[in-house]
Amino acid sequence: MSQSPVVPVRDSRTTAQVRLGERAVTALTTELTRHSGPKHGLLVGARAGSLVLTVAIESLLPGDRLTVVAVPGAADAISSHVHGRGAWVAERVRVTETLAEADAADVVIVAEPVTGSAEAARALLDDVIKHLTEGAVVTVATVAAPGLADGASAELARQTTFYGVGTDLVIRNRPPVRIHRLRFAAAPVEVASRLRPAVRPSSVPLTASMNIDSNGIAAAGIALGLAVAGRAGRRRGSKLWLLPALAAVPVAAFFRDPERAVPEDGAAVVAASDGKVLSVERLADTRLGDGEFLRVAVFLSVLDVHVNRCPVAGRVADFFVEDGGFAAAMKPEAEHNVAAYTVLDTEHGTVVVAQRTGLIARRIVQRAPIGSMLARGERFGLIRFGSRTDVYLPAGAAEATVVPGDKVRGGSTVIARWL
Repeated sequence: MSQSPVVPVRDSRTTAQVRLGERAVTALTTELTRHSGPKHGLLVGARAGSLVLTVAIESLLPGDRLTVVAVPGAADAISSHVHGRGAWVAERVRVTETLAEADAADVVIVAEPVTGSAEAARALLDDVIKHLTEGAVVTVATVAAPGLADGASAELARQTTFYGVGTDLVIRNRPPVRIHRLRFAAAPVEVASRLRPAVRPSSVPLTASMNIDSNGIAAAGIALGLAVAGRAGRRRGSKLWLLPALAAVPVAAFFRDPERAVPEDGAAVVAASDGKVLSVERLADTRLGDGEFLRVAVFLSVLDVHVNRCPVAGRVADFFVEDGGFAAAMKPEAEHNVAAYTVLDTEHGTVVVAQRTGLIARRIVQRAPIGSMLARGERFGLIRFGSRTDVYLPAGAAEATVVPGDKVRGGSTVIARWL
């Protein structure tokens, strides 16, 4: 292994323009900050005083360790910063000048956006891969702005195709960046129980307790754009442009995404969505595996929050879509509607979440690639405009705590408990 420092690949044409704002740093460090530990983090190519370094240090818990590989010439300044934070931090953070000195880590963060050639980006990943524990995740940022995206951006997109467990596009950054999360070997299932729900840029904060999904921002923007175009081209006295203008607010409200308090009880299974319980039953479904499942079906009206959350902690083992119709989601015929199935490996067996379309809902969004580790209550997708979610649990391992007619809230209402 080369003993020279391994730092992010930078291109002189874009280096001065690439900066990571607070939102991008939050997405870049989320795999480290949500891990309740014990964990070992590795920060590659750090600079003194960077926000990424600050967040990484502040994420440390008792039993955690962090190795910081400094950019050339920055090791002394970073060491001074670490010791200035006190003995508690100094005992847990080690600063090195080369990646060769680093121990294997559970979470690896490349501190600055990777730009330049595809070959250099591959070389960086090849060196980083040598320092991963089983199932470790590597987080890297690349430039996503038209005209600035380069070979490194293309190479990380290619790597994500094979090893990606999630990406985030941070538009509110100068320039926009894409955060890639890569896992080169499957993580042990039990790791999921030590994770908190990840913070994703797809949830845009409005207040301390309310967010709006990025789909809502786009939909409201389209409605306002139509209103502006309609007003500019209207005939004298026509008020038709008011229709899309007035629709922008309720459309955006449909995509509201409130913060939810996830129960701390390890035996709790939470609702995958808001809505009303349609049925609680035991059944067999050979598509999902052998044996019986306990299924809790929940109907979402157009007035319910449509962001979907993971009912249990687990690893995404499979994802598939079944073709079908678009019957009203509260009717028995909805059983054969178009549905997206997310299959989870958990410590209690196979758990499945089915996102079903309805009479109006025709679009399912699922943001958790195979290999992703999801915490209980973590956002993983949504369904547009009225729909249904079904949670399948191993029948012999869980007992339902709700009955048909109950109202539930995604991520917070306990719908079943592990026996």
